[in-house]
Amino acid sequence: MNGFQMNESVVDFLLTGDPSIAYQTRKYLLDEDKEILKDLQKETLLTGFGKRFFDAQHEDGSFGQSHYVGKWTSTHYTLLDLRYLEIPQDTEKARIPARNILLKHPSLDGGIAISSDKKSDLCVDGMYLNYAAYFGVEEQLLRPLIDLLLVSILPDGGFNCRSNREKVHHSSMHTTICVLEGLLEYRCRGYVYRMKEVEMAMDKASEFLLMHRLFRSDRTGEIIDHKFLLLAFPTRWKYEIHRALHYFASASLPFDERMREALLLLKEKERKDGTFPRGPSYSGSVHFPLEEGRRGRFNTLRCLRILKAYGDAL
Repeated sequence: MNGFQMNESVVDFLLTGDPSIAYQTRKYLLDEDKEILKDLQKETLLTGFGKRFFDAQHEDGSFGQSHYVGKWTSTHYTLLDLRYLEIPQDTEKARIPARNILLKHPSLDGGIAISSDKKSDLCVDGMYLNYAAYFGVEEQLLRPLIDLLLVSILPDGGFNCRSNREKVHHSSMHTTICVLEGLLEYRCRGYVYRMKEVEMAMDKASEFLLMHRLFRSDRTGEIIDHKFLLLAFPTRWKYEIHRALHYFASASLPFDERMREALLLLKEKERKDGTFPRGPSYSGSVHFPLEEGRRGRFNTLRCLRILKAYGDAL
């Protein structure tokens, strides 16, 4: 664990939360065997947040008003939330609606159509790949999406959701992190189609974020957007430094000196009791709040996972 020490009161705080938080705490922070944790993972469907999400599911498997209407209650964002909970991957009640989004709403360019012009948005495509790969949507169905993402890499190594609508000269941090998370999940779940190119794309996009030290202009050194320093969860489609650092930790990337400032800013948010604040939430309708009170269990879990990976470098 490279000297990383867990505060027992923080562990208790996490373990007494939703089963999904307890499961991930024992998996990622306490390094317990996945086989031992299978029963706890199943609980994420029977009680707590997982059950509450599925209680809101329509008879046809969808959520909200449509696949992308209803803000954070849509099928798309609900499935993304369920993926964050790490419910069992073989959950058919999640796999079927994930598959249906691709089958019923294909874009002309190979992604997911979210508007009448039948063009996709690369942020949505990246998020879709994240939960579609997690829930095991067939590789054959995902191939056009992989083709689209690989052809959408910009010269600076990242991605921009406007690139299929207008000429763009610079990648977007928002789009790049969405695509990176999707490609990582695709790799982690054992898909093989164009994998060497996928890994090259991940390397280039990671370098794009690092080139900006995760939040600064590569030209002026100024902070690109102060909202990047927030600690919101769920992050939806929006970029934040803790989201990038969580991606690097999840991908087991080694410490890079260009992470240091972002890591220090993250560490500054730690409360005296060792937890992290709940942080702001993005406006829009939700099925129910995932966090209440001043302390955030999800943020604490995710930030401690980051510090476990990189804290010794500070």
